[in-house]
Amino acid sequence: MAIQAERPRRLFTVDEYHRMAEAGVFGPEERVELIEGEILEMSPIGPRHAGCVINATRLFVTRLADRAVVSPQNPVVIRPRSEPQPDLLLLRPRAVSYSREHPNPEDVLLAVEVADTMVRFDRLVKTRLYSRAAIAEFWLFLAQECALEVYRLPGPDGYTEMTRLDGEAVVSPLAFPDVWFAVADFFA
Repeated sequence: MAIQAERPRRLFTVDEYHRMAEAGVFGPEERVELIEGEILEMSPIGPRHAGCVINATRLFVTRLADRAVVSPQNPVVIRPRSEPQPDLLLLRPRAVSYSREHPNPEDVLLAVEVADTMVRFDRLVKTRLYSRAAIAEFWLFLAQECALEVYRLPGPDGYTEMTRLDGEAVVSPLAFPDVWFAVADFFA
């Protein structure tokens, strides 16, 4: 009879994660992110995923101009134990450049993930992470289905509102209710 025992895991803080990166613990081609204290390998980016990120970046940059900082595939620091790298962030413009420090949840107007193979992880883990960090809005693009899940009203147990959109449906970020996007344009 096999005995199964829960072994304690070593969880890392954001500061420890940064020191590990500075020390060269991660190779230059390694794609990792810190989620709830665990260092997780990120999935490879396939063409559908990349295309959606490229389209979203182009659409946000052209339609929002200087109203937001569009940050594709860069980290957001969620202390004490998370530093995810969403596929795209819309950030508040600020006087001090983001080149001096990574944004934190207070800087984020919208977090975007594109799910191709990791839909369950993004729905269960990333939505809770962003909601607990009080990020007002999270969009999850479902690359294989050409659909969008819009999460709003963050709470300690997750977002309390979710809307699924596809096809010719239109969507507007909470921070920019005057700017509309056709869901289909993100997958064109």
